[in-house]
Amino acid sequence: MDRLVINHAFAVVRETILEDFSVICENGLITELLPSKSVTARIEGQSIEGLSIDAKGQYLVPGFIDMHIHGFNGKLVKHSAGDLAAVCRELPQRGVTAFLPTLTPGVFDTQYNDEYELLSDLACAQTNGAQIAGFFLEGHFLKLTGAIKGMEPDYSAARVLALKKSLKGRKCVFGISPEIEGITGLLPLMCGDGVPAFITHTCANYDQTAKAIEAGARHATHFYDVFPYPGEQEDGVRGCGVVEAVMAGETTVDFILDGEHVHPGAVKMALACKGPDNVCLVTDANINAGMKPGVYRGIGGMDVIMEYPGGPAREFLGIGKKPGGLTGSGLTMDLALKNAVKLLNLSLPQASAMVSANPARVLGLNNERGRIEKGYRADFCLLDKNLNVTACYIEGKCAYPV
Repeated sequence: MDRLVINHAFAVVRETILEDFSVICENGLITELLPSKSVTARIEGQSIEGLSIDAKGQYLVPGFIDMHIHGFNGKLVKHSAGDLAAVCRELPQRGVTAFLPTLTPGVFDTQYNDEYELLSDLACAQTNGAQIAGFFLEGHFLKLTGAIKGMEPDYSAARVLALKKSLKGRKCVFGISPEIEGITGLLPLMCGDGVPAFITHTCANYDQTAKAIEAGARHATHFYDVFPYPGEQEDGVRGCGVVEAVMAGETTVDFILDGEHVHPGAVKMALACKGPDNVCLVTDANINAGMKPGVYRGIGGMDVIMEYPGGPAREFLGIGKKPGGLTGSGLTMDLALKNAVKLLNLSLPQASAMVSANPARVLGLNNERGRIEKGYRADFCLLDKNLNVTACYIEGKCAYPV
């Protein structure tokens, strides 16, 4: 039997922090959560065998779940199965235990004949480390491009089925623009894996958005980014569009909280409107995430520049020129957690839920991931007092440091 015991931790359990607590894990699951003094007595009496870790008062938080990430540490998940596997290995250093590799249309590498062959290869990738909770297809059913290139206007049921088939039974999350004609008819087909479609890259009106939400598009990703303001209804009367429909609807939302993609006030408004259980954080990380400031070849072959660690990726327009438009982020989930505490003035349990329990609920994984509770996967990380990740465990095994 594989057993792991984490002792003397400040465990983040739902809305509280349990001081000097221990977590006992067996065969990849959490089996007990109790005061460390009682566990110490049992260990001394040799009634508990297995690997014992002294957390020394560090925070123990659920593993992070990133629902929107293109790349990390110089690699793009879409480039090849090898790059995807490398990202899986390296993400635990930032506390990520599960994620949705985000795929845009087209192919980068000539070894693949077409996109379907590439997706099939990615779906079959042999990986260790952060676990693939499904794939997010961003760009195939969108109206506005943003930083995404190579979108083909094929909004057919056949394309939905072909994309899902190529991913070989893996969970498949579609990004959609509600204004696409006929999209509500496709949504039941898209949402057959028990996950919602993600609204994004859209200038839809209120009614179009409300219909899409009713049909299954019940989450909005990188909310406020590529959600342009529809303009005034008439002089002095503020228009009402997709943002208001999402805020008023039965939806969840996520934000890129890197300090530039969205004003913290918008996230606070979503928390007030949606409640603390329905707001998530994502990275939308480009190839530069986790790297030093510099210029990198990012999504769609575009050169991007990151001016400071964790900052956004912006189009690189040449030496001596100001950076161009946003094209993903250099954000990592550990920095998103820190920003939630710093920019939103949230408690650690509140911020932790936005990167763990809440994403798990969106993906239908809330009965197995996202919490430190009996019966849940032993996916968690240790944070020092500055909220830096010092260790990450996936199914009770150390994934960082290795």
